[in-house]
Amino acid sequence: MEPTKFEIAIALIDKKNSEDINSYHSHGLDFPKELLYSQRMSQKLLQFKSNASRALQIASRAQHICRWKIARDEYPMDRVGYLKWRETLKKMHAEITAEILKEVGYDDEFIERVSFLINKKLIKKNEESQTIEDVICLVFLDYYFEEFAAKHEDEKVIDILQKTWKKMSKEGQAEALRIKFSDKSLALIKEAIS
Repeated sequence: MEPTKFEIAIALIDKKNSEDINSYHSHGLDFPKELLYSQRMSQKLLQFKSNASRALQIASRAQHICRWKIARDEYPMDRVGYLKWRETLKKMHAEITAEILKEVGYDDEFIERVSFLINKKLIKKNEESQTIEDVICLVFLDYYFEEFAAKHEDEKVIDILQKTWKKMSKEGQAEALRIKFSDKSLALIKEAIS
């Protein structure tokens, strides 16, 4: 059986992300960092919204495509620099994904939809944009939060948790509270959201 356009698009996104020069250590193995992240995004999306559209599934998978190509230190190390870096990344993620989708034969309307979602436009107003934001937050909380919390003062961790919580929908927040956290993390989360 021939693979579908969707399957080819996912495989090509994974192929790009497998070239990541950074690795992430998990379960005794080293993975290309963004490949692992993108697969976690897909898995979490389908756990959270099992009926997610193809556009949303592709946008989630390509959320960080080739992220390592634009280093954070290419921009000033302040809030303005950080936001500029993030905007540049989103644009690049959308462009690389659009090229892949064009190559596999998706139409312009579909490609525009995926780009719209990668750019997380109209969060809080657009259901799918909000879903991608929820999934980003859920992936952070489930896979990266404990490690982040161990490296920072509680005060900073609580601040990040409050910012994360604000970005999420009520449904996303409820899903977050189903994650199995360590006692320490759970205490920080409860403090942040109280």
